[in-house]
Amino acid sequence: MSDPAGSPSTPTPPPGCPAHQSAVQLAGLEYQQTPSQLYRTMRREHGAVAPVLLDNDIPAWLVLGYPEVSYVTSHDELFARDSRRWNQWDHIPPDWPLLPYVGYQPSVLFTEGTEHQRRAGVITKALEGVDQFELARECELIASQLISSFSGSGQAELMSLYAHALPARAVLWMCGMPQDGTDTESLVDDLRISLDAGEGDDPVAAYMRVGERIAQLVKEKRERPGPDVTSRMVQHPAGLSDEEIVQDLISVIAAAQQPTANWICNTLRLLLTDERFALDVSGGRVSVGDALNEVLWLDTPTQNFIGRWAVRDTQLGGRLIREGDCLVLGLAAANTDPQIWPESHVGAENSAHLSFSNGEHRCPYPAPLLADVMARTAVETLLERLPDLVLAVEPEELTWRPSIWMRGLTSLPVQFTPSMH
Repeated sequence: MSDPAGSPSTPTPPPGCPAHQSAVQLAGLEYQQTPSQLYRTMRREHGAVAPVLLDNDIPAWLVLGYPEVSYVTSHDELFARDSRRWNQWDHIPPDWPLLPYVGYQPSVLFTEGTEHQRRAGVITKALEGVDQFELARECELIASQLISSFSGSGQAELMSLYAHALPARAVLWMCGMPQDGTDTESLVDDLRISLDAGEGDDPVAAYMRVGERIAQLVKEKRERPGPDVTSRMVQHPAGLSDEEIVQDLISVIAAAQQPTANWICNTLRLLLTDERFALDVSGGRVSVGDALNEVLWLDTPTQNFIGRWAVRDTQLGGRLIREGDCLVLGLAAANTDPQIWPESHVGAENSAHLSFSNGEHRCPYPAPLLADVMARTAVETLLERLPDLVLAVEPEELTWRPSIWMRGLTSLPVQFTPSMH
């Protein structure tokens, strides 16, 4: 196992190290077209907890089983979120691709214990103040504006023109950003780049700009609070500092934007390619809800989440997990665990999936409900406005992004009868 920084003096990992046990290379795997097959194979060969190698051959554990993921997420005293516990930091190069996700930041994501309860409590309270009917109305408005921008042409690429833009604008509206103007437009763009950089994008610079704009927003809301998430966080009796609020707002915005965008797109793909839905989708709203839920089971936007760090040596799924080891939560694998679906039939009516995780660090209530409002409104409004929407390519020509972390299409080209309104 070579040292990522290239120095030959790195000691060989001890025999207990996952690197010695035919660990699976997670980095660079282009298996994204059918990850479910990969998870099945891994489960067969390694059981519920598999040794894996992240970028630069950094060892970690991928937790594949539904009971095991549930156990890890509900036992914070054993598997904690503060990544400074990691026993691999000596081997992590400064330009490591996963650093944005695991490098410790003073945000709610990395807090533990009472500090986590304090920070998460502020977010929960602030989100609870969002009126779901008002959010649905706003999403309908945003959806209509976006659809009007391409409805005259008879064709569109929905990933960039619709699915990404709608949740970004909706969450910024919830946070109290003015909806008109280039300011919000450029913030929406920077958000996309920082979370999901394409060729030639600079995600670090985009992330810095997002941070600066959100800091400005917090300052504005301290001076002139309004009926929005940011103002409620500012005014919360827990008395968070501006820096804490900025960090936590960015976490909320990022969590709302990209997973919801992929949830919308993955649902549209299902509705447009699966004949079970094709028959009644134009008339029946029921099947949109079914499709949204089925996607959370079978094509969940967050496939794998990094991660948790072992507080002490412990056992999990028959493996010895050492203190400081990194665990990657295999949410997608857990959702399709054959132990919970013996007939390999996933019930659309059941919502016990782990797509929003669970335990102390799950997506804070009522965030999943708000995400559902955004995704459902986006899908329903599009189908109402463009009832003869069809794919512009063959279903098998659609490609998934080469990522083991998220499940999203590279693009979703569609065509429809052009409309002038």
